Amino acid sequence: MKTNLPELRHESGITQGELANKVGVRRETIVRMEKGLYVPSLKLAMDIADVFGKTVYEVFSFKE
Repeated sequence: MKTNLPELRHESGITQGELANKVGVRRETIVRMEKGLYVPSLKLAMDIADVFGKTVYEVFSFKE
């Protein structure tokens, strides 16, 4: 899984901890997602996309 989370967070001025709080997960979960070590559930992916006003496809790429 590839993600644009670091870029989106940087553009929005949101820390990993702030994003984690907004979507109800631990900061470590965001860290693992950004490193490609954790694939979010559909609900979590949608919640994260909503934070940035993007679609899930604009935030995550699930192609190998």
